[in-house]
Amino acid sequence: MLLIRKLRFRIALWCWARVLPALAWRRDLTSLMALTKPAPRVPYRGLAAEYIVRRVKKTTRRPWLMRDRPCLRDGILAMRFLRLAGYEPTLHFGLDKNSVGADTLSAHCWVALNNKIMLNPPTPSMIEILIYARDQLLPPAREASPAAQG
Repeated sequence: MLLIRKLRFRIALWCWARVLPALAWRRDLTSLMALTKPAPRVPYRGLAAEYIVRRVKKTTRRPWLMRDRPCLRDGILAMRFLRLAGYEPTLHFGLDKNSVGADTLSAHCWVALNNKIMLNPPTPSMIEILIYARDQLLPPAREASPAAQG
C-alpha cells in the first residue's frame, strides 16, 4: 500500500511542479499561499517529511519556468505536499540585509517543520520578515527566528 501511495504522490508532485508556474502568474502573496492549502483529506499520510522534501528538490531541479524564484516554487510545493501528508509546516520569508538600499532586494523563503529547517536554509545575512503558518501570514518572532540562528 505504501508503494502505491508513493507512486501517487510522485505523479501528483510532478504534475503540480509543471502547473505551478502558470498558477502563480501575477498572484499576490495571499492568493499564492492559498495554493498550499489542500483539501481536508491527507492522502499521503505515512510518508516521511524528509522523503517529501527530497522528492520536491529532485522534481524541481531543472525548472523551465520560475527559474528566478526556485525557493518560492520549492516552498509552495513542499508546503502543499507536507500538508497533504498530515504535517503542519511553516513557510518563512526573509530579505538579505546586505541588499537593503541596493537597486534590487534579495529575498528568500524556506520551509520549517517543528522549528527545524527542512528546505532551502537561509543565509546568515537573512532577516526574517514574514511567516506563513496555519493559513495565516504572521510576523516573525524575533527571538526564535531560524534565520537568526547560526
